Amino acid sequence: MGNRDLERGTNTKNRNQSYNGGGGAYDVDYSDSQWTSWLVPMIIVANIAMFVVVMLVNNCPKNHNGLQGDCVARFLGRLSFQPLRENPLFGPSSSTLDKLGALEWNKIVHENQAWRLITSIWLHAGVIHLLANMLSLVFIGIRLEQQFGFLRIGLIYLLSGIGGSILSALFIQRNISVGASGALFGLLGAMLSELLTNWTIYTNKIAALFTLLVIIAINLAIGILPHVDNFAHIGGFMSGFLLGFVLLVRPRFGWLERRQRPADARLTSKYSMCQYLFLIVAVILLIVGFTVGLVMLFKGENANGKCSWCHYLSCVPTSRWNCSN
Repeated sequence: MGNRDLERGTNTKNRNQSYNGGGGAYDVDYSDSQWTSWLVPMIIVANIAMFVVVMLVNNCPKNHNGLQGDCVARFLGRLSFQPLRENPLFGPSSSTLDKLGALEWNKIVHENQAWRLITSIWLHAGVIHLLANMLSLVFIGIRLEQQFGFLRIGLIYLLSGIGGSILSALFIQRNISVGASGALFGLLGAMLSELLTNWTIYTNKIAALFTLLVIIAINLAIGILPHVDNFAHIGGFMSGFLLGFVLLVRPRFGWLERRQRPADARLTSKYSMCQYLFLIVAVILLIVGFTVGLVMLFKGENANGKCSWCHYLSCVPTSRWNCSN
């Protein structure tokens, strides 16, 4: 792990550098060293290993009844996939995912299996699902971990995944849900809040903000397709967005340079009032949001009853598909 020392002594020269973070370049007084990204690669390895375990447990040649066709890629033996008619993502059966910890409302609420809020983050419905999420994690997570370290990015990833699971369980109560998408959307949300709270250190502010908003909008729009759990995306994004204000705050532009001049040290604080305000509001909203969400979930409430139109956030019916299916 590389050290990222923001307060070097007088013998070390601080230089004004340009980094690409949050979708745009910015100039900020930081040292050459960055964190070495090891957590994100470990998460990727863990997800791949978990998928292999799931497929071994699934064991399509032995457990499939043959009603919906034959197993796909039977030469893989126990690792062969369910028939495409049953799972077009090249993966296991839903019963296997359910058995190994998929998000399932009834078991969380009535069978005291709250651990599913976490385990579902590490399960994937198929090779395509796994590949899409892990590629996204590479492009988003490694850059963030290099800039902010494994601890902060790891917390955002895990808490955002749990936030996505909570919102998903509140709205989707008849089906199971799996995937790291909520955690990944949390990293996207954190990138947005990092841009906003560290606004003064960016050079291409508008370009960075526009690019990031377009990426977020496209990903959320994909979530309105059937069989995609957009509530996990939204819950993860909201959690990561608030966590970014708390965990990804940087000293204001020029603070390190002024700090080395005693005459200016009294004139400029390390963080601006806006950064402190964002942090306080975000902490309050995080506590309230997680508390209310967990209380509603374990009381067995159906959030659809409190928001009659919210189901359109996850699926919009068209002539080609029916969301009730």
